[in-house]
Amino acid sequence: MLQKLTSHQQNLVKKILALKKSKKAIILCHNYQRPEIYEVADFIGDSLGLAQKANQTDAKIIVFCGVHFMAESAKILNPNKKVLIPDIESGCAMSDMIEGYMLKIWKKDYPGVPIVCYVNSTAEVKAESDICCTSSNAVKICQSLKSKKILFVPDKNLAKYVQKNLPEKEIIAWNGYCPIHHRLDKKYILQAKKDHPKAEIIVHPECKPEVIKLADHVCSTSQMVMRAAKDSQAKEFVIITECGMINRLSKEFPDKKFYTVCNMCFDMKKNTLEKILECLEKETNEIEIPENVRKKAEKALKAMMEV
Repeated sequence: MLQKLTSHQQNLVKKILALKKSKKAIILCHNYQRPEIYEVADFIGDSLGLAQKANQTDAKIIVFCGVHFMAESAKILNPNKKVLIPDIESGCAMSDMIEGYMLKIWKKDYPGVPIVCYVNSTAEVKAESDICCTSSNAVKICQSLKSKKILFVPDKNLAKYVQKNLPEKEIIAWNGYCPIHHRLDKKYILQAKKDHPKAEIIVHPECKPEVIKLADHVCSTSQMVMRAAKDSQAKEFVIITECGMINRLSKEFPDKKFYTVCNMCFDMKKNTLEKILECLEKETNEIEIPENVRKKAEKALKAMMEV
């Protein structure tokens, strides 16, 4: 059940809505954000879907309510627009597990082997890659490549999910992971099944294979909304991803029940209504990417979109 906005939050929402209209700005909100931020968002979704929405707008300013690599993706695809992030310190532990120079060194050991880069990565890592993928299209992207051997960065759990679905390929994974998803193991899922026997289990592919094996659905955050919860006849669901996702699902489907077995991503929660208002007023925390890096990263993102 979503909490109602306080009078203070309502006042902030009014100010933000008025300010973004006067400045011809657009506010993009990731599914994991604080639920009150949904009230000022023009679009709510996953990181790549939001970057694509930004590319389709004529807004002069884009405020990206997510973590740093997501705002970077929006800037990569929208070089002529001002992209702001409410809290410049909202990072991502997984994307921090690899840097561009590390990938440059690693790929020297595998000459000619294509590099698939999960979008949960920095612009510099994308720039050193051949093609990007999302959690929803990772299997399709790897399948589209002619090479039987593929380097996959940075998420080893998503790589294992791809490997399971493409046994004819050899997926060589970087040793990265999302701490939010990685710490969950099968005992959490078995307990959830016991606590909610009528509920379907929806897990994110960043989870361990032992967790995925017990799931009814394996979905990206956008698929959790569009496919599993919307299309399923079930009335109860256990959501295995960052805990903020049940706020989005409860908002979209108030007649269904959602339970969570997850952890909170504190970086995702760093953005607040107060910070959104401030960055819009002052146009601070602008995302800047060197043009040579941006162009290379854009090439990897657009290669994915062509597939």
